[in-house]
Amino acid sequence: MGQDLGTIGFNRNDGTAAVLDDHLGDVVLIVNTASKCGLTPQYEGLQAAYEEYRDRGFTVLGFPANDFMGQEPGTDEEIAEFCSVRYAVTFPLMAKISVAGETRHPLYTELIARRPVIEGKADADAEVQWNFEKFLIDRNGEVAARFAPTVAPDDPALRKAIEAELQR
Repeated sequence: MGQDLGTIGFNRNDGTAAVLDDHLGDVVLIVNTASKCGLTPQYEGLQAAYEEYRDRGFTVLGFPANDFMGQEPGTDEEIAEFCSVRYAVTFPLMAKISVAGETRHPLYTELIARRPVIEGKADADAEVQWNFEKFLIDRNGEVAARFAPTVAPDDPALRKAIEAELQR
């Protein structure tokens, strides 16, 4: 592996600096999001999971990205307003980043290196497939699982993985 996953810097939606280690001790679901995608309604399920599990040490980190067909064209401020007004999102949103290609953020480079295969897709290549792909991070800051974009936040396999990590 390259860098220490927990110390890779990124910005929150409000522009303040953050690292994954800010959430050490919590189970974290990292999701690359987009506001104009067929999967955008997953915001609702992500918020529901956050509300259901947050008291047990769970959080969702949304990383808006405009890598797939320009489906996240907004500014950080526009994205925050959309998520709040349309989906009542209260889980942490980060500043927009790239999750694919030559401009891919180092956090995603390291997430992919640590979990190159998507759960249930032996033939999937290591690249992020689309908006709303999910990386589950355990309480020690390690990648525990990776789920395809089409795996909804209420999917039994994803919920089972979250529950398992929360019980550790």
